[in-house]
Amino acid sequence: MNLIQTLQQEFAHETHATRLQLERLPGDKLAWQPHAKSFTAGALAGHIVDCIRWTEPIFRQAELDFNPAAYQPCQANTKDELLAVFDAEVTRGKQVMADATDETLWQPWRLKIMGKVHFEKTRWDVFRDFTVSHLIHHRGQLSVYLRLLDVPVPGAYGPTADEQG
Repeated sequence: MNLIQTLQQEFAHETHATRLQLERLPGDKLAWQPHAKSFTAGALAGHIVDCIRWTEPIFRQAELDFNPAAYQPCQANTKDELLAVFDAEVTRGKQVMADATDETLWQPWRLKIMGKVHFEKTRWDVFRDFTVSHLIHHRGQLSVYLRLLDVPVPGAYGPTADEQG
């Protein structure tokens, strides 16, 4: 197995585990937030979708010039809408990665913010940071939201306390 195939498997696993949590998010709790400084549940779920959206520019563009004022985060009004957008972004991400090679992973990629280079790293590093690790981080937050809402938390790497005997 080559590196891109390993990354594709990891992406498939992590997005599947994430979808299991998104499925359990109560549709009537999208506006709920555990603290005034926290995302609402819907905004956190939307940000998770945004993590997946990084896949296409990372693999198809040499750089992204980000304008915070023009940024439009994913904002789903219902859980069904959220899941549909998530599924579409995962499918797009898998298609984009299917065209990549190991050589693609080592190419440089730049993030600019309003024309100024913020960083340059390999696509491998950027995808691991901005998509995979970022997704895992926010899925961890979502698991706490589910716990606080008294919703059984699904396992990502094995059964949770909710799934055991």
